[in-house]
Amino acid sequence: MLKNASRFVFALLLGAGMIAATVVPAQAERPCERRVRQAEMNYRNAVRHHGERSRQAEHYRHELESARARCH
Repeated sequence: MLKNASRFVFALLLGAGMIAATVVPAQAERPCERRVRQAEMNYRNAVRHHGERSRQAEHYRHELESARARCH
């Protein structure tokens, strides 16, 4: 009985460790990817609020291009 319980606990801990090992890298995001995502959001918001050819959209389009260039 004790042998089965220890096997169960070991399997449970092993499974939890494997899940934790796969979740952490998925959540970890490189800073450049975060900047690109933020620049995309700023650009979309500027287009939505001011129009695609507005000064604000042009500014954020340039920021997005710069962020993408730095990331690669």
